[in-house]
Amino acid sequence: MSTLRNFHVPLPANIYGQLREEAEKRKEPATVIARQAIEYWLKEQRKAARRTAIYEYAKEVAGSLEDLDPELEAAGIECLLDCLKL
Repeated sequence: MSTLRNFHVPLPANIYGQLREEAEKRKEPATVIARQAIEYWLKEQRKAARRTAIYEYAKEVAGSLEDLDPELEAAGIECLLDCLKL
């Protein structure tokens, strides 16, 4: 198990109140809810960075041979046409 570290986060009164209220409703410590929120935010940041990297790569190689393999493109079109026949 990893070592836990304390991290002091001053919160505005309204945010603190909402966090305490949610903690009481869920019958969980506010620190657990805060940790989950931070973990979720970090996960979303990683996903956004990955999407941005993919977008930048796609923009960079657009129209080149790396854009899409001609054989794969033809197979995809063929598959779509077959699906439309149904």
